[in-house]
Amino acid sequence: MSILSDEEIRELVHITPFHGGGYKPGVISSGLTSYGYDLRLGRRFKLLNPEWNGVIDPKLIDPKAFIDYTLDELVIPGYGFALGESLEYLEVPRNVLCICLGKSTYARCGIIVNVTPLEPEWRGRVTIEISNTTPRPAKVYAGEGIVQVVFLRADRPCSISYADKKGKYQDQKGIELPQV
Repeated sequence: MSILSDEEIRELVHITPFHGGGYKPGVISSGLTSYGYDLRLGRRFKLLNPEWNGVIDPKLIDPKAFIDYTLDELVIPGYGFALGESLEYLEVPRNVLCICLGKSTYARCGIIVNVTPLEPEWRGRVTIEISNTTPRPAKVYAGEGIVQVVFLRADRPCSISYADKKGKYQDQKGIELPQV
């Protein structure tokens, strides 16, 4: 496997809307990087409802466990949890595996994004899991970078892709709760 360069990302991976990257004062970086792409956070969120007292069960999630918001900035309570979505829509080639990693700007504030893979031939908007590990409220910003995607190209295409498996999170158009 090899890491895709910025030129190879432009050529092989479909990203819409594509952002060329670059530094902008006062804004968390996003877009194309040397060997990756920083996805921007969309405006729709699901915040874990602090008044809901059920059990979080990935096999049977209660939609009432979350409150839906559409905002430019989301404040996550201390030790809180939220789901967001990427602004970008991705189409991953059959010979590429993506790994989404949290950006250090947020991690240095105690805001952790779950490491998640995007398998070969996965398509959609990325559901982003965001945890505030601090006892204080923490803010995330829509339209700005939240995760870096690293693209790994295999020497040959995989034998069974996410599309072949008809993966349960294929073609996500927004935030998806857990499915089994």
